[in-house]
Amino acid sequence: MSQATDPAALEHILAAAAAAAPRTAAATPARRGGWLTAAADALDAHAEELIALAAAETHLPPAPRLQGELKRTTFQLRLFAQVLADGAHLGATVDHADPDWPMGPRPDIRRVLTPIGPVLVFAASNFPFAFSVAGGDTASALAAGCPVVLKAHPGHPGLSERTGEVLRAALTAAGAPDGVLAVIHGQAVGVDALRDPRVQAASFTGSVPGGRALFDIAASRPAPIPFYGELGSVNPVVVTQAALDARGEAIATGYAGSFTLGAGQFCTKPGLLLLPEGHGLTDTLRAAVSAVPAQRMLNDRITAGYGDTLDALRAAPGVEVLAESAGDGPARGATLLTITGKDFLAAGAAVREECFGPTSLIVTYTDQDELISLLAAVEPGLTATIHGEDTDTEWVRAVLPSLTRIAGRLLWNDWPTGVTVSWAQQHGGPYPATTAPTTTSVGTAAIERFLRPVAWQNFPDALLPEPLQEANPWSVPRRTDGTR
Repeated sequence: MSQATDPAALEHILAAAAAAAPRTAAATPARRGGWLTAAADALDAHAEELIALAAAETHLPPAPRLQGELKRTTFQLRLFAQVLADGAHLGATVDHADPDWPMGPRPDIRRVLTPIGPVLVFAASNFPFAFSVAGGDTASALAAGCPVVLKAHPGHPGLSERTGEVLRAALTAAGAPDGVLAVIHGQAVGVDALRDPRVQAASFTGSVPGGRALFDIAASRPAPIPFYGELGSVNPVVVTQAALDARGEAIATGYAGSFTLGAGQFCTKPGLLLLPEGHGLTDTLRAAVSAVPAQRMLNDRITAGYGDTLDALRAAPGVEVLAESAGDGPARGATLLTITGKDFLAAGAAVREECFGPTSLIVTYTDQDELISLLAAVEPGLTATIHGEDTDTEWVRAVLPSLTRIAGRLLWNDWPTGVTVSWAQQHGGPYPATTAPTTTSVGTAAIERFLRPVAWQNFPDALLPEPLQEANPWSVPRRTDGTR
């Protein structure tokens, strides 16, 4: 475990981030895109070293898991460079003066999104590349023009420090200002940084208790700041009778693979499977789960927490063990539990919270009305999935409002554990999935978290930001007098 950052070093880092903020914000999108591309190239060049460090600290396999995750990380850095080249993220809007405006003469007013300032990022444990030092929060904040102070996760401190060194060297060589990125260590140090008035926004991926505590600190500051926390999610999957009849065994096998992927340590793991009563998949599910090899979890703290949560879930009234796979020393096997819809509703919170690890719960429902009652009791999350057939259109249409209410991403005949990085991706949802359900932490729209709007009224052209000047020197997409 790395030594906590001392107060003098933290002060230097925060001062440097504050000093870098104006220069980072003033850099053209093309220059910032160059920084991100240079960062991606540097990570690729150090891939072998970084993957070895990650494997040693997290128990995750180098291939294909960590190799794929590093590829995802460099891809999203380069994708945000494309966002900057596109320019639409600025939301540039121009309303020329109009003496005949229906509500009275209108002044010349122009609006654009501008960097919010230094951002504090709390790294996650389960994705040591994609949600850590070089992850999506860092990429989107740098793309927005904000310096980043990264609070390293204690589960992979050596990797965090080395990744920070590689990134800083690449950013500096590409012309980024000193102080644009720094890594800090220590729980109390992260809290101190969150309270510092120079930090203007924060992001977090982790547990509900940890994220909520940090959210409350951010909100209780003398000057509160946005806090973008991704917390817990149970990710319900609904299977229709028609889908069960058509391909029940394939669904059961896919489900077992999804909830045990990466030892169940994905925030999008399907934690609930809602099946029609009398589904007849018990033998298939037992065979699929029994075949899952034991896997080591990320660290001892997560392993212990998983064990405690699993014990409580198994002890809940009405819960039965349907299938288990054998453990092997520190490696944990998979556990599949089941409960009726009636007992699920009666058991309360004990069966509705996320169990972070290779465990999932089947809930059986008798009819559509009971299913809708069950969904009303499910805790909101990141995703909700339906496995159905084309003949289910009207049946599914009646269920969709219940799913839309509780999730930020809806899936049809798929599994939620894959989260691609793209222009349309949405990785967020109502609390406790996130503390800011109108935003996403994955995909190009993640940049919007670290930008704030500023309107300029009656300014001379020479004093306007480039995206708002009449000649539009950055050639960004704009809405002008109501027309794109």
